[in-house]
Amino acid sequence: MTTPTHDNPKRRKHHPRPASASWRSADILRAAAIVAGLLIFLKLLWVANEIVIVAFLGTLFGVAVASGVDKLERFRVPRGVGAAFIVVSALMVLYSLGSFVAPTIAQQSHELKQRLPDAVERAEKWLNSKNPSLMSSLLGTDTTQASSDSAKARPASQPVSQKAPAAKANDTASAEDTVNKVHGGPSTALRENIGKRLVGSARYIFPFVTSTLETLAGLVLILMMSIYIGADPMTYRNGILHLFPKQKRERMGEVMTATSTMLRKWLVTQLIAMLVIGAASTIALLALGVKAPFALGIIAGLLEFVPTVGPILSAVPAIAMGFLDSPEKALYVGLTYMGIQQLENHLLIPLLMKGGMDLPPVLTIVTQALMALLFGFLGLMIAVPLLAAVIVPVKMLYVEDALGDDMIVEDSGEVEPASPPLPDG
Repeated sequence: MTTPTHDNPKRRKHHPRPASASWRSADILRAAAIVAGLLIFLKLLWVANEIVIVAFLGTLFGVAVASGVDKLERFRVPRGVGAAFIVVSALMVLYSLGSFVAPTIAQQSHELKQRLPDAVERAEKWLNSKNPSLMSSLLGTDTTQASSDSAKARPASQPVSQKAPAAKANDTASAEDTVNKVHGGPSTALRENIGKRLVGSARYIFPFVTSTLETLAGLVLILMMSIYIGADPMTYRNGILHLFPKQKRERMGEVMTATSTMLRKWLVTQLIAMLVIGAASTIALLALGVKAPFALGIIAGLLEFVPTVGPILSAVPAIAMGFLDSPEKALYVGLTYMGIQQLENHLLIPLLMKGGMDLPPVLTIVTQALMALLFGFLGLMIAVPLLAAVIVPVKMLYVEDALGDDMIVEDSGEVEPASPPLPDG
């Protein structure tokens, strides 16, 4: 029988942990300083979120202006002159188009404002005839409660003989008539509910509209940033590269080139899509005989800048105006808008983007919802380009460099001018 052997305590070797693997006081202080600096930076971004969003929009338009300046530079046009020329020319084109269609747009916008409540009333009556319970839930009323309220409102001195015909009449009356007697008509209640919700959402979604001065200041800032970035993009590019170690600057330059190319393609594609969708919507509404087609087309074109959510929002007033004539016309308007968006998604956007930004739809929708929740309508506007500006570095720096996977980052095939060598200091 063998006896178990025991290790000799003298033979045990202790392997102390290397001193380099332990956290020294300097390392702890450095990590705490990094975390505190990051928190302060995020807090500063949160406080100055409107300025950050405007700066991002200025950078986005500046990238597009820089592309046009590069083409003008081939004809020996100075970059500063070329950037100012592009921005001023764009403003003059917009002003000319606005002056040409302004009377029609103003008239149809007034008509849209006047006729939209009638359209809402007709849509509500049609829905009430199809599903009264649905309208009761939309109005936030209960017909049973309305009947009891009506009974309480009846004078107690009224004789029973006079109550009987009224009760019989109430038994034969529809739920719509009951709501009419108590709430002054379903259309009135629906308009009040919609008006309250729109006012509340407008204060949340469009906070920048409350101040004309702030809006003009933001637009001027975006235009000035576009001119300066378009005139001399290498100054800002080299300034960002100085923040990275020398051995990483070449790779970061590639990442910045891919990101700027992606943002430029997205912006140009969106601008072209806005023109095409606005024109197509106007022509389709004219063919269907819908009221205020030019105003509705302008709305469709402007909201096209907000992917996914914008087309849905632009279809709502057009469908409501279709109810002025008939529910069938409203259905045709909805199908028309759906067809236009399908043609855009499967024909126009792939043709312009040649593969697109390859953003997952669910991630796009979640990002839009989060940005709208945090920053309102401005956050919704920049959600997709901001997501693209984050996705490209993640693919190139993390998935490719850190994980070693091969990722395809869309490139336009154009080679940007080589930046001058950075000084060693």
